[in-house]
Amino acid sequence: MALRQIRLREEEILRKKCKEVKVFDDKLKSLLDDMAETMYHHNGCGLAALQVGILKRAIVIDIGEGLVELVNPVVLKTKGKVKDNEGCLSIPGLAGPVTRPKWAQVQGYTRDGEKVVIEGEDLMARCLCHEVDHLEGILYTDKLEGDLFEVESEDEA
Repeated sequence: MALRQIRLREEEILRKKCKEVKVFDDKLKSLLDDMAETMYHHNGCGLAALQVGILKRAIVIDIGEGLVELVNPVVLKTKGKVKDNEGCLSIPGLAGPVTRPKWAQVQGYTRDGEKVVIEGEDLMARCLCHEVDHLEGILYTDKLEGDLFEVESEDEA
């Protein structure tokens, strides 16, 4: 496993659409391992492959309930709406209000190519939708419903 460089807001790659993963091999597993290590190192709760410069449809999430890895994730259903402050490892030190679904159901594949369906509420739903947005080149700042504000980042301490 290795730490990967997180791409920042100004970088053009964050606006690209990711490609579907077609080969489930050791290279993909290594990428997912590196993404998780990078996310944990930076105290994040989610990370998309795009954020480490790889144009593949893969995300990792951990909201404190264990690591979730999804390859080729697609949001199937959502319910409700919740407006809350949101941040991103690609936009360090800033956060802002965004409305996301209260509940989301996402289909994807495991690192071994097995189809899975994940359901999440509140923070998990927010993370799922935030990370899937990344795969489409969408940043949370595109959905901002107010001003960005500064937050203290644990990475900057």
